[in-house]
Amino acid sequence: MAAVSLHDVRKRYGKTDVIHGIDLDVSDGELIVIVGPSGCGKSTLLRMVAGLEVVTDGEIRIGDRVVNRVEPKDRDIAMVFQTYALYPHMSVFDNMAYGLKIAKLSKDEIQRRVDEAARLLELSGLLSRKPAALSGGQRQRVAMGRAIVRQPSVFLFDEPLSNLDALLRVQMRLEIKQLQRRLGITSLYVTHDQVEAMTLADRLVVMNAGVAEQIDSPMAVYAKPATRFVAGFIGSPGMNFIEGELHAGRLLLANGDVIVPREAPVHSGEVTAGVRPENLAFVEPQAADFSLQVVSVESLGAETLVHGVVAGRSMASQEGSDVIAGVAGRSLAVRAAGTLDVTEGDTVGLQVAPGGWHWFDNTSGRRIPEA
Repeated sequence: MAAVSLHDVRKRYGKTDVIHGIDLDVSDGELIVIVGPSGCGKSTLLRMVAGLEVVTDGEIRIGDRVVNRVEPKDRDIAMVFQTYALYPHMSVFDNMAYGLKIAKLSKDEIQRRVDEAARLLELSGLLSRKPAALSGGQRQRVAMGRAIVRQPSVFLFDEPLSNLDALLRVQMRLEIKQLQRRLGITSLYVTHDQVEAMTLADRLVVMNAGVAEQIDSPMAVYAKPATRFVAGFIGSPGMNFIEGELHAGRLLLANGDVIVPREAPVHSGEVTAGVRPENLAFVEPQAADFSLQVVSVESLGAETLVHGVVAGRSMASQEGSDVIAGVAGRSLAVRAAGTLDVTEGDTVGLQVAPGGWHWFDNTSGRRIPEA
């Protein structure tokens, strides 16, 4: 096992910069998830750690070694890819043992390592089967087993669950988390799936256009996103945003409407105010901060998602409320527990929970500190 350190790591293809200086220290045994949209550079970053891409600038350390110029096979890492990459003509045992045979380990040692990995992954009864006789989840376990038997210092996962159906993804991410904890191996895991990221990670690296916008624990990223991008990317549905100009605690909108939030930062200038769907609550009209005209209702059993537009003037104007006057046409999503007696076309009252507002500077996109 080993720590991994990236210092000002950059990647350039010709004149195009795709990774813009990443700094990251991964502790021994930690599971870091690198998450972001397609094309943000997350897989390129992982491939540089693996040695499959050359580092343009900066330094990568695995343990106490700088590995920028070390061949992949000599980095003491094991990688699990999106595709299983199993040899179809070989049995499960031979697929898992192949790398060990190439390394010329003894038959007894190969048998011991494969048996141990098969036990961990519940593959012991499948060792004689060919990949074609396995389910998708079983094939991914074999791919993981092939990595485990090498007993590496670092695991690298490149979207390993993206080929599985939804139920298998849930099962496999739980298994990966438990396995990583049991083995205690330092791991970097790339995904575009925010649910995977939130449930697996000790810490998240949220990537956008080659930049690490935030590195923190999943709940810290969710509760206090460092940028507007992070706020909109993490969470489903995403955070609701309203742009305007903040002066003396009032948010002035482009059409002349005004929001007077209960909590606003000491800041002046162009901003984006955000509120997560679960921080909007349905209330009686007399207690509402503003009203919503319902466009659609998604009943999911344990929760209900309501989508709509802010409708007309505020339903309450008492001192200290979040008064929104006539912000018609601004789309909002609301998440509520259980089922609701709300249908398309209804107009309902909404109230913002204490601490529910998030504020971002429009120029930098960075979070504005709370008052």
